[in-house]
Amino acid sequence: MAPEYKDYYKTLGVARSATKDEISKAYKKLAKKYHPDLNPGDKSAEEKFKDITEAYEVLKDDEKRKLYDQLGPDWQNASQFGGFGRGGAQGNPFGNGTQFTFNGQRMDGRGFSDFFETLFGGGRFEGAQFDGQDPFGGFSGRHPQRGRDVEAEIEIPLEVAVKGGERQISLQEGNGQIRTLKVNIPAGIKEGARLRLGGQGHPGGRGVPNGDLFLKVRFANHPLFAVEGNDLVHEVRVMPWVAALGGRVRVPTLDGEVEVGIPAGTSSGRKLRLRGKGLGPAASRGDLLVRIGIDSPKQLSDRERQLWQELASLNSRGGKE
Repeated sequence: MAPEYKDYYKTLGVARSATKDEISKAYKKLAKKYHPDLNPGDKSAEEKFKDITEAYEVLKDDEKRKLYDQLGPDWQNASQFGGFGRGGAQGNPFGNGTQFTFNGQRMDGRGFSDFFETLFGGGRFEGAQFDGQDPFGGFSGRHPQRGRDVEAEIEIPLEVAVKGGERQISLQEGNGQIRTLKVNIPAGIKEGARLRLGGQGHPGGRGVPNGDLFLKVRFANHPLFAVEGNDLVHEVRVMPWVAALGGRVRVPTLDGEVEVGIPAGTSSGRKLRLRGKGLGPAASRGDLLVRIGIDSPKQLSDRERQLWQELASLNSRGGKE
């Protein structure tokens, strides 16, 4: 029984007068939708992908398309066109043994439909060439298809962002297994930076390179510091007399505590700048901004209340006795 005629134009959703560019765009759109990597375990999507790949393989090639158009539904009479069929005297004009890649793996001689095999000969096809690349960055055609890249996030403390160090990240594979990787964080890394781990992405198949893993860096919230670009902000609470008379306080930094002088007459909300105590590379680190807040005493003794009242009275007279 002869194979059923396949309407490749209908498969790609293009008119019979479609240009090569229109055919290519239609294939790319459908390939992205039905690609097996994006539809794991979906047999119907895999078959659909094979169908559109087969259609594209014919319609992108001038000679194949010309033959296909000439024959139309009467394709069974292919032998009258010089033996293009499987049993034709002249054999396959497109070269038996032509090899293509499908989903990163080699397929056997039944990679395309019996209709294709009968019309164009028994060459081994393994998917359609996709202008040198498939829609996901892997190579097709006569080139091995590379596995897809994978993106994930890694959260790091501010101390690691400044000094660098080794962190671990756990990734769940498609089969449910957990894979743990060690990641070296360079000193001075910025939030939003991407780290590339070569070969740690999606498997590429038999004998084909894996994709890469890209980790986007995110800073973990810190109990002592807020992040403003490359600068850090830390609030220090002082008593009113320290703000009025001046003094010295201990301030935490990512490099350890330091002592900071509070100028006399400091108002609440004032920021003192500690240069080079922020984030970023050692040669261009940001600053630590120490924001001053003023605490009032919660409980007053009788003598303390009397003194505050005298101070308030004196202040209301402009400091005159």
